Amino acid sequence: MDKINEKHNLFERNILALARPGISADTTLCSRLSGAETTLNRYKFLDSPSGEIIPAWVDQSGLAHPLHSMVDPMREARRLMETLKDDGFVILLGLGGGFYAEAALEQKNTSLVLVIDYDINSIAELLCYRDYIKIFNDPRFHFLADPPPHLIEEYITGIYQPILCGGIRTLPLRGRTSGDNQTFTNARLAIENAIHRVSADYSVQAYFGLRWFGNIIRNIKQAAKNDSPLPPIRKVAVTAAGPSLDSQIKIIREKRNTFFLIAADTSLPSLLSQGITPDSVVAIDCQHISYYHFMSGLPKETILFMDLAGPPLAASLTDKIRFFSGNHPLTSYICREWRALPEVDTSGGNVTYASIALAERLGAESIELYGADFSYPMGLSYARGAYIHPFFEKKQMRLAPLESQHSAFLYRGPLNKKTSETGWYYESPSLTFYRERLEEKCKTMTSKLLPQRGSGAPIQIPSGVNKPKPERILSLFNSGKCLMEAEEFLLAYKEDIASLSVSAIHSIKGKEKQVFTTLLPAAAAIKHRNPGLSVNELLEKTKAHCIGEIEKVLG
Repeated sequence: MDKINEKHNLFERNILALARPGISADTTLCSRLSGAETTLNRYKFLDSPSGEIIPAWVDQSGLAHPLHSMVDPMREARRLMETLKDDGFVILLGLGGGFYAEAALEQKNTSLVLVIDYDINSIAELLCYRDYIKIFNDPRFHFLADPPPHLIEEYITGIYQPILCGGIRTLPLRGRTSGDNQTFTNARLAIENAIHRVSADYSVQAYFGLRWFGNIIRNIKQAAKNDSPLPPIRKVAVTAAGPSLDSQIKIIREKRNTFFLIAADTSLPSLLSQGITPDSVVAIDCQHISYYHFMSGLPKETILFMDLAGPPLAASLTDKIRFFSGNHPLTSYICREWRALPEVDTSGGNVTYASIALAERLGAESIELYGADFSYPMGLSYARGAYIHPFFEKKQMRLAPLESQHSAFLYRGPLNKKTSETGWYYESPSLTFYRERLEEKCKTMTSKLLPQRGSGAPIQIPSGVNKPKPERILSLFNSGKCLMEAEEFLLAYKEDIASLSVSAIHSIKGKEKQVFTTLLPAAAAIKHRNPGLSVNELLEKTKAHCIGEIEKVLG
């Protein structure tokens, strides 16, 4: 009876430690564990000479497989964790006796430990025999029980910040993962997908983080202007700047009065050169090269929809501008603390994707898509009239003729040649990624996407997704009320940045954490330029840079 009470008390103490806020994405974990069956004998518990209790996984034939060294499990774990070096985020497949997690948390460079395990009954059984209170109480420890692959991917992308965490390492508890090989293999694939997503996002931040911050801060004053709501629009056409646009211009001209025409900014000069004026144009690129898309002019009647992180020079071209919030953490913070801007999905990474997302946001029932090749048909990069042609023409010289510049642009990265019924085309990894992101988005869109077949890579619309969707919810495209003057917000934001304590950055919560998150893309860019900076030095340098940018605008 005493052993039963001892097991129950240990289980309850482990549950209380596990119940601390923020430990898991599964908010019902503790209640699931409390209702789990702990007498199924999924484990045998063996005594080691070092005095530790070693869990041994029991396979279907009844054989017990110890998950740790039977001599000194803690020494084994410490030796393994000493190899981590710069890997600050450790993902452990299998909880076991908790020795790996405890040893990882002892390392001074460890920023996060995530344990992933399966079978709630076996996990509950572990909590009856081993004391996990020390690791459960550590704020760096995270735990996922029975997570599907998509939850693993979402959870890792939500907590992993390379700037703060350093590298990432996945370590399997062999005795545990071999007992459920397929489940843990799926978990590994989800981890790899998450790492790929975070790495790609971090790479983009490293190049554009400072420019995003500077653009957003400089656009705020113009974003304070009042604008009237835009009513829902039923039929929309979107133009991209692929070479197929040249052959599709005739169709657009014939149908021009039947839809609201949204031009990706890259396609604007091509349309204007053919005498077609779009109703609106979309810009999301933060680089100043975006200004080249407007060198042919921006018609007065055309609305410019622009990400708040877009270049201020382009924003200054028209009074008919509608700012929206993309995926930058600073624009999300601005929407909470100053003015709610309409949100447009820019996660596809290109302006065609954002234009389609805008059309859906405007309430479109159907979206016709032109010029979206997502490839280089017949070795051509852009439609006639696009910015790249006059740009190269101005740069050409005897040693760098026009043809060589186009070739250098085309062959700047790896290409994959493919053929179709319309001819051949080159695909690049980035263009393939853009197309696949759009195809994935189609599965959840409330609008029908109707791509006009061109000579490039075909867009595969998943079967059945273009059926009528009666659940469509329409809303006006409109910005909320400014909660304060733009200058007042910038001053308050500057003071919030200045008050951030670098030494306590891992323990901040609430609004302080929100402010800190807005600085991460800029920090990634500064880290890219100064790889030798420590975390504290990096954050101090980032604070100083961002405060300086705000002061320039206020001054």
